[in-house]
Amino acid sequence: MKTVNIYTDGACRGNPGDGGWGALIEYENVSKEYFGGEKNTTNNKMELRAAIEALKALKEPCIVNLTTDSKYVMQGITLWIENWKKNNWKNSAKKDVKNKDLWVELDEYVLKHDVKWHWVKGHSGHQQNEIADQLANKGIDNI
Repeated sequence: MKTVNIYTDGACRGNPGDGGWGALIEYENVSKEYFGGEKNTTNNKMELRAAIEALKALKEPCIVNLTTDSKYVMQGITLWIENWKKNNWKNSAKKDVKNKDLWVELDEYVLKHDVKWHWVKGHSGHQQNEIADQLANKGIDNI
């Protein structure tokens, strides 16, 4: 299986407001950039969308090192999602999980790959995370 590195970020101007997502995918010596945007969305939705769209872009099952600066995405997919599924998409407070549609979609793509999740502090000078941030902002600019 190929090993790819993915760096994702989401951004929002206003929360809710105009939002964008960005993803940088690296395989061997090749980098590809992806971005998009939506009106009237939230930062968390854009963080999820970035991971979804990056995984969706892969043409075959891969070993994926996915780096995000979103603790929401990282904890949701690695710690919380199994209990959400067991509890009919209710959180620990017995309330509906927010952004269920996006979590379901992300889970679908995660199951197609061997994904290892990594967290990096945003805006800390991590080169690929900074590129993902620029792409997310480009997504907003191109709405």
